[in-house]
Amino acid sequence: MVERRRVVVGVSGSLGSLAALHRAAEEARRTEAELLTVLAWTPPGGEHSVRRAPCPPLISACRETAVERLGTALAEAFPTGLVGVPLKCVAVRGEAGPALVAAANGPDDVLIVGAGGGGWWRRLRPSVTGYCVRHAGCPVLTVPRPQLLREPASFERRNAYHLPLETVEAMAATETAGGR
Repeated sequence: MVERRRVVVGVSGSLGSLAALHRAAEEARRTEAELLTVLAWTPPGGEHSVRRAPCPPLISACRETAVERLGTALAEAFPTGLVGVPLKCVAVRGEAGPALVAAANGPDDVLIVGAGGGGWWRRLRPSVTGYCVRHAGCPVLTVPRPQLLREPASFERRNAYHLPLETVEAMAATETAGGR
């Protein structure tokens, strides 16, 4: 049996993961590969708390919530549906980095992840993108954060002054040129 090429993408529901999902769908369509979407989840308090006080109904509820989040993310990314790409969705219990690396285990797989955020959150938690780049046995494509996440100040100005988007871009160009 010949295995089909797969494009594996991590989905969390964030804008960055939706951008990665769109790029993964394009890649799967271009290479005629299967699109495997993976949402990793952990129980509240982490695995340690579940080992100390197991609660099967809680684990079941967390799994159902993860499946719902994955469905919601796909519906937001592709409101009219995903056409022309075979799709498989899985919600995996575990940390995102190891779950994605384990899912992208085929020799012809391609793993696509969002570049992630920055700021204080990155200091508290390890980078999923970094983990995947270091540990994956297949090519890893990192998708940059959407402009909305890279330049929030320009969008905040647009909202504050009720300006159209073109004016905000002109203001940003003026600021970088040194005028204000």
